Amino acid sequence: MEDSTPSTINHQLSTIWAALAQIPDPEIPVVSITDMGMVRDVTVGDTGRVTVTFTPTFSGCPALHVIRESIEQAVRDLGVADVEVRSTLTPPWTTDWIGDDARERLRQYGIAPPAPTGEGQLIQLDAEPTRCPRCGSLNVRMTASFGPTLCKRMYVCDACREPFEGFKSV
Repeated sequence: MEDSTPSTINHQLSTIWAALAQIPDPEIPVVSITDMGMVRDVTVGDTGRVTVTFTPTFSGCPALHVIRESIEQAVRDLGVADVEVRSTLTPPWTTDWIGDDARERLRQYGIAPPAPTGEGQLIQLDAEPTRCPRCGSLNVRMTASFGPTLCKRMYVCDACREPFEGFKSV
């Protein structure tokens, strides 16, 4: 990836984004880091250096190092020698960055996707109802504020009696 003409750089960027789209979220393998909206920017510098900037879903995300290493390796596998991976917390990640297709894959995987938080809202005081990803019922109850990861809660559906995880809307 040496040539620096605009058309070549656009092709490089497309190739890099496609490679990043193949990196699964380490905690939810049915969605990629791009599906989750974690990758914020990709640039190719004059020297050929590729810089990828991503925002973790939570500042204390335990998979931060796995995501960083996966991004670096995916770009290096394209033949790029000079790769910089940056993480940023500004702006903070929001569940609004999750694509519609990824929301549906989360639901099929058994995780209730988050409701949109809406423009300009920092905190939702009135939470959207959570729908069971298995039967679609709204007759659910939260059993734990924190699930296996900080970004999820645990629920039980009183209609089908199945437990499930649900994303918090942030």
